[in-house]
Amino acid sequence: MSGAERQVATVPRTTDTDGQPVPRRLLAAATRLFAEQGYDRTSVQEIVEAAGVTKGALYHYFGSKDDLLHEVYARVLRVQQERLDTFADADEPVEKRLRGAAADVVVTTIENLDDASIFFRSMHHLSPEKNKQVRAERRRYHERFRALVEEGQESGVFSKATPADLVVDYHFGSVHHLSTWYRPDGPLTPQQVADHLADLLLRALRP
Repeated sequence: MSGAERQVATVPRTTDTDGQPVPRRLLAAATRLFAEQGYDRTSVQEIVEAAGVTKGALYHYFGSKDDLLHEVYARVLRVQQERLDTFADADEPVEKRLRGAAADVVVTTIENLDDASIFFRSMHHLSPEKNKQVRAERRRYHERFRALVEEGQESGVFSKATPADLVVDYHFGSVHHLSTWYRPDGPLTPQQVADHLADLLLRALRP
């Protein structure tokens, strides 16, 4: 076998037989198994069997099981960060921008509730380096959100009675708690929950 043939043989396919990208298959399988069994009770072998790929493919794309756990959460946070940046940069009054961002993080969290609940339940399993990375990513998101609150406070649109840090903690405490009570078959749609929580935040900030 030539060097070129050996190289082709050892590089994992980017898609499987059904055309789905291998990383996506691995993430879908890991998310389902982590939700059903828990992170610590799910083996790498179970993940690759559920995804229909080899261990070599998993280690090629993710390196380790805790890399998969990190990506379960990071992919949601990336979407939320992009959407928050869009709201924050919009040419609109700060009250409208903050309300849009506050509602959006509720909707996107509910849409990815398994991912969020898995991560917060299993975050302590991450390596110290990955844990530090996640905290930095979350901090960047919260700081951008807090900047909107501070902008409104400085301009007189929002009250300064409550420090911006506490306002942010108040809202995200509600967001992180969603996985304990929200049910898709409940009386409220994701958007209705988002509107209620965003309105609560804005009422708390009004002078």
